[in-house]
Amino acid sequence: TCALPISQKNHTRVLVQWGANWCGWCKMLHALCGSDKTIAFELRNEYEVVRVDVGRFDKHMDLAAKYGADLKKEGLPFLTVIGADDTSVANQETGSLELPKDAQAKGHDAAKVLAFLKANQAPAVKAADVLAAATAQAKSEGKLVFLHFGAPWCGWCHKLEAWMEKPEIAATLAKAFVEVKVDTDRMTGGQVLLQAHTKGKPSGIPWFEVLDADGKALANSFSRGADNIGFPAQPDEIAWFAEMLSVAKPRLSEKDIATITESLRSPASAR
Repeated sequence: TCALPISQKNHTRVLVQWGANWCGWCKMLHALCGSDKTIAFELRNEYEVVRVDVGRFDKHMDLAAKYGADLKKEGLPFLTVIGADDTSVANQETGSLELPKDAQAKGHDAAKVLAFLKANQAPAVKAADVLAAATAQAKSEGKLVFLHFGAPWCGWCHKLEAWMEKPEIAATLAKAFVEVKVDTDRMTGGQVLLQAHTKGKPSGIPWFEVLDADGKALANSFSRGADNIGFPAQPDEIAWFAEMLSVAKPRLSEKDIATITESLRSPASAR
C-alpha cells in the first residue's frame, strides 16, 4: 500500500483522488483540476493532493477501506478528504459532480467541484495561537523556537520546508528547536504577525527567526541587519544561517551545526 502525507504542520487536509489509468472520467477530472485556475488555486492552498491508482479494483483497496471509500459501489473517480487526525472528513462519488447529460460538453462541473473542495477544507487557524502553542511547547521541553513564515505559492518556502523535513536535518534541529510555520496567506493574522516580527521591514519569504521560550527574538534571517537571506544556498547565506543556529549552543554542538551547513552546501540543496 502507499503512505499518505498526513501532517498537522501546514494545517491543510489531504485530498485523495482514487482512479485508474483506464478511467476516462478520471482523466477528465484530473484535467479540470489543472486547467481551472480557481480549482487549481484551491488545491494548491488548501490540500495535499494524492492520486491513487486502484488498477482493476485490485490495488490499494485496503487503503480505500481504511478511509471508508467504497470504490466498487461508487465507481471512479472518487474523492476522499482526510484530516490531520488521519480519519476521513468526507467521501464523495463524482457522478453528482458531472455536467448535466444534456450539456454540450462532457466532464465535471467546475462550480460543483469547487464547492465540494471549499466545504471540506481545513478551518482557518490564528497565527498568534499557533506561535503561542509552539512557545509553550518549547518552554516545557527546554528548547528554543524556530519560527518560519511561508505561503503556498512560494517555491523557496517549499524548498526550505522539504530540506527541514529530511530525517537527518529534522532530527538535528529537534535537539534544540520546536519548529513552527506561519502561513501568511492561510492563517488568520499571518501577514500581520510577519510584519510585527520584521518590525515592518520588507522581508519577502521565507523569513525565519529564532526565539527563546518566552518569545524573545535571538536571531533572524536579516543578514547582519541587511537583506533577508531566504533559503540559505549561497556561501554567505549559509554562513549567516550557521551563525543563527549558534545561539542554540549547547543544545546544538559544533558538529550538529556542521552537519546542517554541509547539507546546505550539497548539490541537491544548491540553487
